Order: sequence, then C-alpha cells, then structure tokens
Amino acid sequence: MKVEIRHSKREDIDYVRAIYSGKDAVAGTLQLPFVAEHVWEQRLEKPSPGVYSLVAEFEGKVVGHIALCVNQNQRRSHSANIGMAVLDAFSGKGIGTALLAAVIDMADNWPNIARLELTVFSDNSRAKKLYERSGFVVEGEAKSFAYRGGVFVDALYMARVR
Repeated sequence: MKVEIRHSKREDIDYVRAIYSGKDAVAGTLQLPFVAEHVWEQRLEKPSPGVYSLVAEFEGKVVGHIALCVNQNQRRSHSANIGMAVLDAFSGKGIGTALLAAVIDMADNWPNIARLELTVFSDNSRAKKLYERSGFVVEGEAKSFAYRGGVFVDALYMARVR
C-alpha cells in the first residue's frame, strides 16, 4: 500500500472530520462524535503555536491524521505530545505506523524534540503495541481517565525519550 504523508491543508477538513467521527476514533481518542466543521477548520487552518498537523493520503483520499504539539512552556520546549487516528476502514493496514514514523522523524530531526508523550486507553492493545514498537514505554496509569460509552476507562501515559 503506497501511502503519502504530508502536511494537512484546508481541503482535508472533511476527510479529517470523517476520520475522527469514526466509531474506532471516537472510542480511541478524547474526541466527541459529531464535531462541528468549524472546529476542524480552526485546528487545520489556524493551529496553535507549535502544532504540526500531518495526514496520510492513499489514492487521493486522506485516511489518517496525526498532530505533534510542541510544549510551549519554555522549560518543557524539548517535549511534545502526539495524538492520531486512522479512518476505521484502514485500521491495521500500516497507516498509523507510517504516520507515527513521520512524526518521530520530524520531532527528532527538526524541532529537536527529545521527549514525545502520548496518552492511550488501557484497553487499546493495538495502539499500545504500535507505540511500544516505536520506542514508547509506559510511564504511568490514570484510573478512570475518561468517560466512554457510559463507563469510566483507564489510560496509560507513554513516552519516548531520545
């Protein structure tokens, strides 16, 4: 599968919104279903300082998204947080691996990020394995981290320190 990773652009808004509206993305992220278009317009057209937004494109269709958010606190400017999702129909096809590899390469070689952080739900074993293969380790656990599907779920704090 030939996937192109590139910076997101305005024309990607509907694709990215569809990615995060998918059943798996809603269950695996802190996104709520039915996010308004203007929210994604703001995130993609006018991102906050230090936010880099990449997409995975396959055959002209955006099928994955990842954001690298560099910490703006001067004492933590060596660290960044990541969040990503893949279109439900493309889950398990290497899209997440390609996105994560691109953001790690960017973080290591350009803004000199020494510490990448993320949060993943404890029951998301597929994502946890992907992150571990990419050098992330579990640093802690948050009990009752978020409300999902009518119950509280735990999450893991993971980081990759270069």
